[in-house]
Amino acid sequence: MAKAEQGYRIACLDGLRGLAALWVLVGHAHILTGFRIPIIGDPDLGVDLFVMLSGFLMVFHYQLRKKKEPWEAPGTWSAFWIRRFFRIAPLYYVMLFAALALGPMIYDARSTIDAFNAVPPQPAARYIDDSLKNYLLHLSFLFGLSPTYGYRTALPDWSIGLEMQFYAALPFIMIIVGRLGWVRSMVGIVAVGIATVYVVTAIGYHFPMPTFLPLKMHVFAAGMLLAAALDLSNRRAFAYAALACLFVLIPVGGVMNPMHEIVRLALVAVFFALVHAHRLPSTISGVAETISNQLGNRLFHTLGELSFGAYLAHLLIMQPVVALLIRNFEMSDPARWVVTLVITLPLTYAVAAIGYSLIEMQGLKIGRSLTRPRTAAA
Repeated sequence: MAKAEQGYRIACLDGLRGLAALWVLVGHAHILTGFRIPIIGDPDLGVDLFVMLSGFLMVFHYQLRKKKEPWEAPGTWSAFWIRRFFRIAPLYYVMLFAALALGPMIYDARSTIDAFNAVPPQPAARYIDDSLKNYLLHLSFLFGLSPTYGYRTALPDWSIGLEMQFYAALPFIMIIVGRLGWVRSMVGIVAVGIATVYVVTAIGYHFPMPTFLPLKMHVFAAGMLLAAALDLSNRRAFAYAALACLFVLIPVGGVMNPMHEIVRLALVAVFFALVHAHRLPSTISGVAETISNQLGNRLFHTLGELSFGAYLAHLLIMQPVVALLIRNFEMSDPARWVVTLVITLPLTYAVAAIGYSLIEMQGLKIGRSLTRPRTAAA
C-alpha cells in the first residue's frame, strides 16, 4: 500500500520545523551581534528549509485527503484556504500590530546595531511606516507582491507573504499535476516562474527579499517532489530527488555561491534520507531512521509546534537585547552572541508558547469548525 495512503506519521517533520526556526533565530543573532559563522550564521538557508518543508507538507496532506477532498472540487479549494488562513493569520495579526506599535523602539535599537557593526542603516520606513496602505497590504497578505512593501515591518514576515502566495496557487498547481503528471508539471511551473522573474526584473522590479512566489517556486517544488515520491518505486523516487536537487540550484531567490549551493543540495539529500530511509542501503537506513525518530521526540515535537510563533517573535525581542548589550557592556562579538541567545531563546519560546496556546490553537479550531462537513438533519 502506498505510504501516504496509510495515514502514517513522518516523525522527523516536527523536528525539522523546529530546527528551521532555530536556524533562523541563531542566524539573525550572528548578523546582529557581528559574530559570523558560515552556514548557521545564514538565516536565509533556514528559510529555504522552511519553504521546502511547506511544499512537502502540503503535498503530503493532499495525498492523505485526496479521496475525500479532490482538488477538482471547488469546495476543496475553499476548505484548504480557510484552514490555511486560520492557521497563519490569527497569530500573525497579533504580532503584526505589536511590530507596528513597537516600530520606533525597534528602529532605534536597530540603528544602534547597524552603527556598531558599521553597516548601512536599515531604512526607517521598514519599522515606522504606519500608513493605511502598509496596514492593508499586510492584513490582506498582498504585501509580498510589492517590492516596496514586501519588507516593511520589524517582523521577518516577508516569508509569510510568500507562503500565502503558495497557498493561493496550490490548488491550481495540483490540478495541473493531476492532468500532466508530476515531472512535466513541476518542470513547466518552475520554468514559468523563472521566466516571470527575468521579465519582472527586466522591466525594473527588484525585490529586496524573495517575497514574490516565482523567486522561490523552485524550492517549494523541491519539497513537493520529495512528498510525491512517497508513493513511487525506488527508481522513480530517486529520480524525483535528483530533480529536486536540480531545482534548488537554480540561481534565483537567494545568495548563490558554491557554499550555499552545497548546503541546499545537502538539505535535499538529508530531507530525502530522513523521509525515505526505507529506500536506502541498510547500513544507512538504520542511522537515518534513528535520527528521524529522534527528531520526532517530545522536545522536537514541542519545538516544531512553537516554530511559527518563535519565527515571528524573535526579532522583536532580539534587536532590543542586542542594542542593550552594545550600549551598556564591553564584550567580544562571540560573547555578545552567546549572551544574546541566552536571553533571547527563553523569552522567544515563552512568547511562542503563549501564542500557540491562546491564539494558534484557537485559530486551528475555528478553521476546522468552518470546514467540517455538515451532517444533514434526519
